[in-house]
Amino acid sequence: MNHFELRDGEMFCEDVPLLKVAEAVGTPVYVYSSATLERHFTVLRTALSEAGLRDEAGGPPLIAYAVKANSNLAVLATLARLGAGADTVSEGEIRRALAAGVPPERIVFSGVGKQAGEIRFALETGISEINVESEPEMRLIAQVAQGLGRPARIAFRVNPDVAAGGHAKIATGGADNKFGVSFSEAERLYAEAASDPWLDPIGLTCHIGSQISRLEPMEAAFLRMRELVERLRARGLAVHRLDLGGGLGVPYFNQPEPPTPAAYAAMIAGVMAGLEIGLAFEPGRVIAANAGILLARVLHIHERPEGRRFVVLDAAMNDLIRPAMYDAYHDIRPVRPRPGAAAIADVVGPVCETGDTFTRDRMLPPLEAGDLVAFMSAGAYGASMSSEYNSRLLAPEVLVRGRDWAVVRPRPTYEDMLAREARPPWLD
Repeated sequence: MNHFELRDGEMFCEDVPLLKVAEAVGTPVYVYSSATLERHFTVLRTALSEAGLRDEAGGPPLIAYAVKANSNLAVLATLARLGAGADTVSEGEIRRALAAGVPPERIVFSGVGKQAGEIRFALETGISEINVESEPEMRLIAQVAQGLGRPARIAFRVNPDVAAGGHAKIATGGADNKFGVSFSEAERLYAEAASDPWLDPIGLTCHIGSQISRLEPMEAAFLRMRELVERLRARGLAVHRLDLGGGLGVPYFNQPEPPTPAAYAAMIAGVMAGLEIGLAFEPGRVIAANAGILLARVLHIHERPEGRRFVVLDAAMNDLIRPAMYDAYHDIRPVRPRPGAAAIADVVGPVCETGDTFTRDRMLPPLEAGDLVAFMSAGAYGASMSSEYNSRLLAPEVLVRGRDWAVVRPRPTYEDMLAREARPPWLD
């Protein structure tokens, strides 16, 4: 469910007409719904709690929102007020989470290429755990921890060799993917960490992919993780937490309906029954995707004599790269639908790349130059993956709450963009 709907022939975000936002801010622009963010987080938290899933202290599981999905500070602050933690993959994301009000003890640091400075910052900040993804990284963390004189709380990200996800580029659990330590080395590394005075291994974590539409791959991975916990405990090693990552899919309008949070939680409860372990989760897309849209304007309709029809927008692949990178599907809806018959068209942007194509041969409702369209389900991996390619200004971001709305990231000026670069003295 989301809070973007037609009222009297015009699309609203909650109680704000999108036309009003476009007139005030210009297009393209990202628009987020606070109500949708809050609802998705609350539904997931309720499902996990009602299934009897707990953290290691007996409270609700840690839900560490994946900052990479949408890192806007206002979005993070909205979720932090509900008790969300943060799954981060860089020092910058840790700093964003802290700035948004996420307590350090609810922040997880993931990623395969952590640098010494980032690790030092994470340890000095006192975050919940650092997810170890390789043996060299484990050695580096121990070295940094020793230099600071404080042990590092770590969890080992284990690659369960179960690949899943909506596209090969977002499947992360296969043996040929770069993420995590393999099952064959996990026990040895965990035991070595437990004997190192500068490492405090508290558990295991896994994440097999994104936009997963079936529970079976997750269940297979989670069963392997349970077996590993039991093997480690049989060796006398303490395992307090199992972080099951994220990846639960969202409805992108042309894909199978994904499992509900309740079904997801029930599956986990069955897999983990009797294990007595604290659980944590790292959802991103399932919370943010349907909470946001990209609002764009039709520049013109280009019809070729041979019959090809192009709808040219002011938004481009630098604003929303998912279709170019992942062949991702986004429903495209007019903000003020016109009467008339639908027709087939390609929807493209102004960037000088053939890849700047949002969709081909899509049956679309009637559109004319000047019309506003909304790319639905664009709240995750939209603005956070955008760029200034072709020296195009970043799209602003707007957050709506009821009748109120605010620009939470303004559109930079060309002067702002140019001022970030400097000429070397020999060119002056």
